[in-house]
Amino acid sequence: MRRVNSFTMADLETSALPVARTIAELRETVSGWRRQGFTVGFVPTMGALHEGHLSLVREAIHRADRVVASVFVNPTQFAPHEDLGTYPRQEAKDAELLAGAGCHLLYAPGVDQMYPAGATTRIEVGGPAEGLEGAFRPQMFGGVALVVAKLLNQVQPDLAVFGEKDWQQLMVVRRMVRDLDLPVEIVGLPTARDGHGLALSSRNAYLTVGELATARRLNGVLAEAGARAAAGEAVGAVEADAADALLTAGFDSVDYVAIRRADDLSTFERTVDAPARILAAARIGRTRLIDNMAI
Repeated sequence: MRRVNSFTMADLETSALPVARTIAELRETVSGWRRQGFTVGFVPTMGALHEGHLSLVREAIHRADRVVASVFVNPTQFAPHEDLGTYPRQEAKDAELLAGAGCHLLYAPGVDQMYPAGATTRIEVGGPAEGLEGAFRPQMFGGVALVVAKLLNQVQPDLAVFGEKDWQQLMVVRRMVRDLDLPVEIVGLPTARDGHGLALSSRNAYLTVGELATARRLNGVLAEAGARAAAGEAVGAVEADAADALLTAGFDSVDYVAIRRADDLSTFERTVDAPARILAAARIGRTRLIDNMAI
């Protein structure tokens, strides 16, 4: 099939957006931009895009001359019992949304491109990766660090934009970039929410109508708990009350509600005495929701 700028005509016709599926195609395009003096922004995603993802793309466009968005459902961050096989995938729609947002290139590698046969290198992370999501999903942050490091090396952007919804992940990525001396600016963008305050997430698609109504109470519980902590109430009592409030609201279980220092996710001795975040993970039906907000 005839190729245009390293992308098949079929790619261009189906998405109206150039699509790179190999590292070579990606680097050819980015190198061309560099020769023209363009700065490059990057937005890594696992697809099933929503307004939250598109806000990251628009922020990258505001900050850089050209923007790459990736869609790759990363197997190394899923445990065997998690939803890797059923995670929503909609590449054609994702490409349309990215084109509409002004993105310049979709990078959609296959697993064999990201993890070639025989690949054995792993990244071990500590610090902000410990506890919270790291306790309930111990495989996650090693997988996240590995795929983000590979993507940043493949794209070699000037900046990469991440959402603050995954605050712990953002802290892990920032720590990894500093520790590995990667020449990229990591930009965090506030969580995108629906009209009821629910953090936008690809996994919200799993929620039934009744579960969605319950899920929309999560941010309210966190806001109330955060206000109490900011007023000087003991952190442990606030966390416990917030977990009880989520169960009362209809959540099936609560993995954690935690108030931590915003910069490194370390704990407070008794009360909040520095910039803080309140973070939570709770389950309803087959959906696990996470959220956080500043205190």
